[in-house]
Amino acid sequence: MSGRRRPWPQRAHGAALDPPRAAQAPPEEAEAAVAETPPEPEPAAAPAAPAAAPEPLGDHAGGVFRVPDGYPVLEGEAQGRRRAVGVVVARFNRDLTKALLENALAALESAGVARDAILVMPVPGAFELPVAAMALAKTRRYACIVALGCVIRGETPHFDVIAAEAASGLQLAAVETGVPVAFGVLTCDTREQAEARLDRGAEAARTALEMADAFAQLRATAASR
Repeated sequence: MSGRRRPWPQRAHGAALDPPRAAQAPPEEAEAAVAETPPEPEPAAAPAAPAAAPEPLGDHAGGVFRVPDGYPVLEGEAQGRRRAVGVVVARFNRDLTKALLENALAALESAGVARDAILVMPVPGAFELPVAAMALAKTRRYACIVALGCVIRGETPHFDVIAAEAASGLQLAAVETGVPVAFGVLTCDTREQAEARLDRGAEAARTALEMADAFAQLRATAASR
């Protein structure tokens, strides 16, 4: 074997030349070409993205709200130190309300509420939530009440009646007793909509704690004057 390379075949002027095929080169020359080819440098690793800052626990009502400078502000925080919380939960649509309850309890625990400071009161359905919330609030043993339920629209006006009465009744319980009652009742057209909103249980728990803290600050401020 002479070791000389054969010239590439020529084409007409202006035409591209075909690269030599591996099968056309002698095995010794192909191996030598591979050995002489420097390895490609590994691409540099992309810089790690900075970790996102955790969202504040109390920032659950549509983002940050800022009051103009120069005004006194009284704002509660979703923290549960030394707070007792009542939770009323409807058993109707129980697989969905159970998930709402679990999310609410997890939020309360994250906020520092002790388990033995939480009373869970199951009731048959959403229509019974207001009277249960009223009864708990009137004991004056709980800083706030979390109401959880799920009403899904059907073929009759039953949905509109239950949803409206639950909302107005829970509001009435809060207004008459002065104890914050958080509305964690899902009112959805379909089950799929309800399944996508099960985090409302946690939102209701944080709302209740925030309102309880705001009311506690208000009472302390009024007592000090």
